[in-house]
Amino acid sequence: MLSENKLADWLQKASQFETAIKSAIVGQEKAIHLLTIAIFSRGHVLLEGDVGVGKTTLLRAVARALGGSYERVEGSVDMMPTDLIYHTYISEDGRPKVDPGPLLIHGNALSTFFFNEINRARPQVHSLMLRAMAERSVTAFNKEHRFPHLQVFADRNRIEKEETFEISSAAKDRFLMEISIETPAESTIQKDLIFNNKFYDVDSLIHNVPSAVIPYDELNDIATKIQDNVKESEPMKEYAIRLWTALRDPGTLGVREIDGLKVDKLVESGASPRGMAMLIRAAKVNAWLAGRLDLIPEDLHGGLQETMAHRIVLFPNYEFQHKQIVEKLISCCTKRVPSP
Repeated sequence: MLSENKLADWLQKASQFETAIKSAIVGQEKAIHLLTIAIFSRGHVLLEGDVGVGKTTLLRAVARALGGSYERVEGSVDMMPTDLIYHTYISEDGRPKVDPGPLLIHGNALSTFFFNEINRARPQVHSLMLRAMAERSVTAFNKEHRFPHLQVFADRNRIEKEETFEISSAAKDRFLMEISIETPAESTIQKDLIFNNKFYDVDSLIHNVPSAVIPYDELNDIATKIQDNVKESEPMKEYAIRLWTALRDPGTLGVREIDGLKVDKLVESGASPRGMAMLIRAAKVNAWLAGRLDLIPEDLHGGLQETMAHRIVLFPNYEFQHKQIVEKLISCCTKRVPSP
């Protein structure tokens, strides 16, 4: 068991990490907290948001505060899986050369990998990323390369549909969360982002973020210890199962409609056991960040939308309104499923 002093030390580091990110990123408190949960859960993250809302800046701040190596790639229709492994070129002496690509260049020090506009890349590229995400390793040059500290962050271009490829359900299921990055609604923050010159110089902004606030190479160990130390009661286990069942089949709640939509024609498939296990991992971290070692319903609710929504597949006639409908579904389930 992890000592109480050690837990307190890491709680302080987690708080310092969030503070470090907030020194560069304004108006995204919820997203920063969710990212902190994902980092201590050791889960990969999808980011959703319009162009220019600060997704890349946010991840650069995260990478600096985490330490370790950071790599970023841009998805494109002509990208091939090998582009992640190596790149070839003609050297000064006129001979062809092969250098390690973005996944290999940093070795086992690779900590943060950002795949920008992942849905612009072909499914073959997604398949390679799935292995890297699931196993934290790839095979190249007749050798297995391992990335024990790898955490993948990706965002999708949600506006343009040409030359994009939908991410499969299997790929989405590898992401712990899908976090929405929205334009801040508060007028004072909007004015600051538009008129304060410091937000134009992103390099200087990121440079001011304290570096290596959290030792990235110790995160796997502390994440395991958190999962071991935060306990769930038997009633909480039963509540989690009831909630999972309701999200997969809302008809078990005894309702026929949710906001006018018939529930028997609504959910085609729900979260997998792996997805539900990821929710519990995130909930335990949420409890730990709140200073508790026992799981309560609010810990599950704190990341329920972000952890479950991208795992719920609606019938085709409702998919075009996926976000709004799933929000209503999750709200209905949390209100109607009896909690301990």
